Formats: sequence, structure tokens, C-alpha cells
Amino acid sequence: MNLQSFLIFAAFTIGLHTLAPTPMRAGVTVGDFDSIKLYTLKNEAGMTVTVTNYGAIITSILVPDREGKFADVALGYHRVEDYINAVDKPYFGAVVGRYANRIAKGKFTIDGETYPLAVNNGANHLHGGAIGFDKVVWDAKPIEGDGWCGVELHYTAKDREEGYPGNLNLKVDYKLTNANELVIDYVATTDKKTPVNLTQHTYFNLRGEGNGTILDHELMINAKQYTPIDESMIPTGELADVGGTPFDFSASKPIGRDISTENEQLKIGLGYDHNFVLAKGADPNAMTLAARLKDPASGRQLEVFTTEPGLQFYSGNFLDGRLIGKSGKPYVQRSGLCLETQHYPDSPNQPAFPSTILSPGDEYRTTTTFKFSAE
Repeated sequence: MNLQSFLIFAAFTIGLHTLAPTPMRAGVTVGDFDSIKLYTLKNEAGMTVTVTNYGAIITSILVPDREGKFADVALGYHRVEDYINAVDKPYFGAVVGRYANRIAKGKFTIDGETYPLAVNNGANHLHGGAIGFDKVVWDAKPIEGDGWCGVELHYTAKDREEGYPGNLNLKVDYKLTNANELVIDYVATTDKKTPVNLTQHTYFNLRGEGNGTILDHELMINAKQYTPIDESMIPTGELADVGGTPFDFSASKPIGRDISTENEQLKIGLGYDHNFVLAKGADPNAMTLAARLKDPASGRQLEVFTTEPGLQFYSGNFLDGRLIGKSGKPYVQRSGLCLETQHYPDSPNQPAFPSTILSPGDEYRTTTTFKFSAE
């Protein structure tokens, strides 16, 4: 099943779909092959985002550099089989959950009842388990509004799916605006108390996927603290100051500057794979700037805004060249990075962390925006 061979069903064009920009007006096109679909979002500026309803995966993001030249800045594949069968399950471009990141020893307790989860990352549970939201087919439909186009995705996770309690009804909207913003809205409800922590797991390389590493990218993270991890990559519970450490991204710096520093935390993660405590104002749920990423070579810039309290910065440490991307080049170590807006890892077992428990009658609602520009 090749994502490049889906038929386009749209009022204004019929033909074979490719992942490269196609001459079409702004809006949404839909490629269809049985229940798997590919949605192409294009704005008036020419920015193009493709999304498949398998795993709610963003398969490409095409944005211009300072000279107006477009490149795909999201790591991924051309064929859906590669997303399904990839070794090491890198979660390229997917929505991950029911709980993004790790839960210690694959279990948590709510109201005195302990819930065992799938253990798929050493002794721990990672990104929703063996069959998380990244590995299921979502219901989807195109949506459009004033100055934006998008796709609305729905999935219902059943009670005890991957061990979690409660039927979880989930909606994720991807909206591409004419200001080159990709807005991601998450909404969920449940019929039993359950932890919910969702994120978007795109790997970015602003020079273009398959085009070298991200070590020269300059990164700012709006955080004065981070959550150190133990040898199994579970938070110790401490909120540590970033000042005077390799984890200080409060001022923009090249990612490669400190990544090889002799540091126990970097040794455990093989680089950066840590949650940063975002600096928030009086309203902890307000949309705030989380990070700013720049590629000096192309001039491309990505700003991340979120209502979430944390940001997991992952520097592509476990990429090892075995995965071949859309450009036909191997994804070597640090050929992409993730900026995952979320709650803190292992929060269900860490009472001092912001709660991730969703109760019946309440609504999980969060927003993250990726804003692209060029200097």
C-alpha cells in the first residue's frame, strides 16, 4: 500500500497523489485506499502538510527557506507499510497515547486499584504500549474555516485497551493556517478515571529530512528546570535547575555545543531525552512559547506554543542508520529531533507532578501550535 498511489477525491482535482507539492489551490485533498487515507493540507503561502489516518501520522511538512525554496522538514516514509513495520518503532509523526512517554514498571494505581500496562520499554511502559494510538486507524474527515484548512480525527480506545481503564473518546484536529501555523487541538472524555497524556511525535530537521544532523540547529527552550531521570529513564521526582548545566537552553544555542559533555544525565539518555518544566505565568493552562528552533543554513525557524506544562526534547539519539527515509537516505543518529509538548513522564506515579488523571464528566483539552517562518 503506497501513500504515493492514493487517488485524490476533491472537487478541484483528480489524479495520482504524491508527497511532493502539487499545483493546487489552498485547501484539503484526500487520497483514499480502503480505510487508510492521506489528507493533503495546503495554505495560500504554499506550505503543505500531509496527514494519514493511520496513527494520525504527519507524513510530511513542506516549508520554504529564506530564499523561498521548499523542503520537507519532517522525517518519515513514503509507504504506509514502513510505518507499520519499522524497526525500533520510532513513532515518526504520530499522535502517541493513551499516555505519551514512560510509566514506571508498567503500572499505576487509581483509588486503590492497580492497573498493569503493557511493558514495551525495558521494564517500563512507553507511548501507550504495544498497540498505542500510533498503530490504529482513526476516523477522519476534512475540515475548513476562515484562513485555515485541516483534518479532524476520531478514535475510541476501549476499556482496558493496553491495560488502561475507561472508554476514552478522543478527537484530534490538525489545522494549517495561512500564517504557516500547524495548530493541533486535542479533546478527550472518559467514562472511568484514567490517565491521559497525548503528544505529537514528529521528528524535525529544518534543513530537510535526510539532509545531515540537527547538531547545528539552534534551540531555545523556555524552561528554568527539567526532570532528571534514573538509569531506566524514569524521572527521579526532582525538579532540577538547568542553570550551569548542559540542559540550559534558556538562551538559544547550537544543540551540538554541550551534547557530548561529560554528564551523567546525558550519558543515561545518550544525549537529550528529557522533560523540561516550561515557564508559565499566572495561568498554568495558558498558551505560552515553549521552544524556538532555528537552522542557520536555511534560515528556517520553528516556534512551538502550547498549553501543556512540559516539553520532552529528544535529540534523535536512537536513530542508527537502519531506517531509510523519504529521500532514500539513512536516518543516522541525530538526523532529527522531537519537541513533544506534554505532561511530565510517569505522572500517575509521581503525586508531586501535575495530575494527568481525567475523570468522567471532565474534558481533556489541550492545544499545541507549530509556527514556521524563515529569516
